[in-house]
Amino acid sequence: MRRTILNYIERNSKADLQELAIMLGTDEVMVANEIAEMEKEKIICGYHTLIDWDRAGSEMITALIEVRVTPQRDQGFDRIAERIYNFPEVTAVYLISGGYDLMVILEGWTLKGVSQFVSEKLAPVEAIMSTATHFILKKYKDHGTIMVPQKKSERMLVTP
Repeated sequence: MRRTILNYIERNSKADLQELAIMLGTDEVMVANEIAEMEKEKIICGYHTLIDWDRAGSEMITALIEVRVTPQRDQGFDRIAERIYNFPEVTAVYLISGGYDLMVILEGWTLKGVSQFVSEKLAPVEAIMSTATHFILKKYKDHGTIMVPQKKSERMLVTP
């Protein structure tokens, strides 16, 4: 039951408890209690709204910043990651494989703001050896949602 609930609300955080209850063959109270229990256990960590800022008339800059760090004794990457994720501008921080150690996702309103964050806040962190910043130019799909208008079929409908 939990996996079905999690799969459903991951795609749509505005969960329709009645629809979920029907899918699971149970009642809404049971579903609501299960969701509340998973929130308490921190299995469900939060709910998010996906916004197309371009359509909202506000240009949002999303930057992916690769960060190479020197891991700290007895704490590896955790302490550095904590320092980075505590910056309010930071949307996400991931430990990654490859040529860099951390992926920092940052959202801001201007390229200048993002570059100032990198140069004034991120680069001075002692354990950071180097960074590489990439900007998202266009989102085609985000969190499982297609962000571009779907093309309508150009074929003519033929009926007998």
